[in-house]
Amino acid sequence: MKTKLFIFLFALSSTFMVAQKKLADKFFENFAYVKATELYEEAVKKGDSSAHVLTRLGDCYYNNSKSQEAALWYGKALNKYNSINPEYIFKYIQSLRSIGNYVEADKWLVKFKEIQSGDSRVKNFDANNLDIYEELASTEDVVVEIENLAFNTPFSDFGGYTANGNMYFASSRHADLKKNYGWNDEPFLDLFVVSVTDNEGKKEYGEPDFIKSSKINTAYHEASVAITNDGQTIYFTRDNVDKRNKLDYDRKGTSHLKLYKASLQEDQWEAIVELPFNDDYFSNGHPTLSPDNTKLYFVSDREGGLGQTDIYVVDILEDGKYGQPKNLGPKVNTEGREMFPFIAKDSTFYFSSDGYLNLGLLDIYKSNILKDDNAEPENLGAPYNSGYDDFAFFKNDSNDTGYFSSNRPGGKGSDDIYGFNAEPCQQKIEGIARDAKTNEVLAGVEVKLINSSGKIISTVITTVTGAYEFDADCDKSYTVLGSKKDYKDDLKKVVTSFEDGKVNKADLYLIPLIDNNQIVINPIFFDFDKWNIRTDAEYELEHIVDVMREHPEMVIKIESHTDSRGSDSYNMKLSDRRAKSTRDYILSRGITAERIESAIGYGESQLLNKCSNGVKCSSEEHQLNRRSYFYILKR
Repeated sequence: MKTKLFIFLFALSSTFMVAQKKLADKFFENFAYVKATELYEEAVKKGDSSAHVLTRLGDCYYNNSKSQEAALWYGKALNKYNSINPEYIFKYIQSLRSIGNYVEADKWLVKFKEIQSGDSRVKNFDANNLDIYEELASTEDVVVEIENLAFNTPFSDFGGYTANGNMYFASSRHADLKKNYGWNDEPFLDLFVVSVTDNEGKKEYGEPDFIKSSKINTAYHEASVAITNDGQTIYFTRDNVDKRNKLDYDRKGTSHLKLYKASLQEDQWEAIVELPFNDDYFSNGHPTLSPDNTKLYFVSDREGGLGQTDIYVVDILEDGKYGQPKNLGPKVNTEGREMFPFIAKDSTFYFSSDGYLNLGLLDIYKSNILKDDNAEPENLGAPYNSGYDDFAFFKNDSNDTGYFSSNRPGGKGSDDIYGFNAEPCQQKIEGIARDAKTNEVLAGVEVKLINSSGKIISTVITTVTGAYEFDADCDKSYTVLGSKKDYKDDLKKVVTSFEDGKVNKADLYLIPLIDNNQIVINPIFFDFDKWNIRTDAEYELEHIVDVMREHPEMVIKIESHTDSRGSDSYNMKLSDRRAKSTRDYILSRGITAERIESAIGYGESQLLNKCSNGVKCSSEEHQLNRRSYFYILKR
């Protein structure tokens, strides 16, 4: 008998802890971190120290910028469980640093590094650049508009490069003109050109066509161009072909890539010349020029490199000849793949690599290596980079716009060209807080601005006119949360556009919890023929708890009513059980018994409409009669 009782009590306790956790989760999801913290901590006291509860407690404090408490709960979770999402290790390290516990932070940094850098090629990751992990995936401080260009196709389109009002790019779109190659069963690549015009800050594109040349495109691959400042010379990549435009192979049967150049003659690219440092036994490709056109940078897998493919530089001499190619060295090249170099007008060096800690596959990096031999590369992070291949970065000379290529989900094809606009853009979010019942303005409302990760990034108090205001980044998703004692919170979602200076209106309407002699909440629903308090009912009853805590002298009475379905006597008993279950929940939250004078059920004796016994009514009409009242007897 004792064993059965123990099992019953254990099951009851487990059920309670699950319910407590669900209620806490509901408040957490609505950004009510203070209430969620209280409920999660109660769950811990009652024996629930699951990874979910411990990490959620850490998140409650982390999102409120309370580092000491966040470190405490993240530490409990990480020291108890081995398989915790690395995100929590990162947040733990950040919290430890925030409170000055660098010794412990560095210990966990080692573990974090082990998880994140299982690939031996990953390098340059230590305590001084840990922040890159968060920055890679986060767009919190980045205001960049990304656009999948309209002329992308289901085939591979990549390598956008603009010069003299035109964009050059590679594409396998003409499936009917070329046979497929084995790697991805798509047609071979050709070079295309499309006109680019600026219409009041918006890029408009013409109809893509083959590059203006009768000789550049062959039956095999052409891709990746660079054009001199005078517009007279183009460098490009091509498969190794012989004089009959047939693939040429080395002794192992491999056809490599080579670099070529052509000259502009009467609006056509002609006089194609193979560069002298090509070879039949390794590949050269992906050309780009220094701003003064005296150096050519390219990618090669030649012997003597540091990894699978490295970036090299060669001098372009005044007589049109070339110097000896040189490896850019370990400040750029790794054991992995370095590809698609590009040099901006200010000599910033961009490239793609899978040899550094990144979001996955190829990521785009920038470096000051051309100005400082010891410069370290910097991952551009999201939204330029994703968990897929991101490459072929190009930036316009005149502004912070340009292009990159990616095979990320959501595009039109295997590789797509994306335009970006990273020019400065700021907006405002503002509004008036009002009483939802009277429409009067509410001063003293605490308004929080919450980012898409759930972190509170700013808090203000409404003025005597009920007004509030936040500065906001463009192209972001926010939640505005308004809170005031004796009112229900109001949430507004705000998505900013990419229009500099725009003002986003988000008025808040807070529903009062006290109305004359009642505490008014949403209806409390019970399962059919049940009187136990569901999670959704607990969520509403927390408003009663909050009001009574704010008014410690308040005394209330509870009334519960049913509809007319069922016998009169049964409904009387059912409503009374529900009233007392409601009372018991409020008492379980620390409200003393003498503050609830009574909890009485009235069954169907006080209907609000015609729906008495024998009267046919809709579910909605019956539902109107299923209600609870919380009358204030003393304040």
